[in-house]
Amino acid sequence: MFSFRSVLSAVLALGLLLGSTPSEARFGKRSRPSQSDSKKDDDKNDTHEATPVGHSDSDDDDDDDRPRRRRNNSRHVASDVADSIGFLAFVFSGGNHRLMVVDEPRHRGELRQERHAAPLSFRVGFQAGPVNSGGAGDLFIGLEGRRFGVDARITGISVDADDGTDASDSITLVEAHLTWALVSLERVRLRVEAGVSTANAPDISFVGPSLGMSLEACLAGPLDFEARAQMTPFPYRQVDASAALALHLGALVLRGGYRGMVLDDAGHVDGVVHRDGFHGPFFGLGLTY
Repeated sequence: MFSFRSVLSAVLALGLLLGSTPSEARFGKRSRPSQSDSKKDDDKNDTHEATPVGHSDSDDDDDDDRPRRRRNNSRHVASDVADSIGFLAFVFSGGNHRLMVVDEPRHRGELRQERHAAPLSFRVGFQAGPVNSGGAGDLFIGLEGRRFGVDARITGISVDADDGTDASDSITLVEAHLTWALVSLERVRLRVEAGVSTANAPDISFVGPSLGMSLEACLAGPLDFEARAQMTPFPYRQVDASAALALHLGALVLRGGYRGMVLDDAGHVDGVVHRDGFHGPFFGLGLTY
């Protein structure tokens, strides 16, 4: 059964894999020497009268330190590999599509998949793809109970400018929704959503109400069908719809589909209605617990 402990473990494992501790260098950067290392460097510069001509203590110290540095580097590499393997094992063995042993008295020992009827689930992901003469990308995150949930996503669109220049136009869309599951079964989940949406265009920004629906349904094994539709009726108009196939590999989800969107500023910029349509395929990945 999913719990907050699983989410915290995933976050900690990801931080352990990708983060850097104060004593380690960032990627491509040498470690900063400690005070003890500085003291060693000072000692290396001291010359002893008993040292034969042509030899110095610093040369001997360098020779002595090389095996030690190699051993330290080997330990760091082995530790990183072990952390990576542990994180991947956690990802591919987790998720709400995995088989679980039932602990209820009447069904003890049976195998069950919670899937879309999990009492608590967390999801996060990224998806992107080409649209018309540009591209679009999404970041999304959500947390759901058996019925209630929250969902937030941000979409960035960048397309060639329509004035014939080499410039590009950027549009940023943000949605924050409360969700309610009309259907919450192991093989299907249907939600209605409501909240607010914003649109930031080159010359104007909007805030308006947002409504939506989303569906997740199991097709075969770990393969799901996903569909989503969202609209903002005023002060600007936005219609956003997508359909995709999602492959669950433990907690890791790979998805690909097609998306279409219409944006209409209702003439608020200069009294002339400007309407744009964007559509194209998208691919993405995420984590679901």
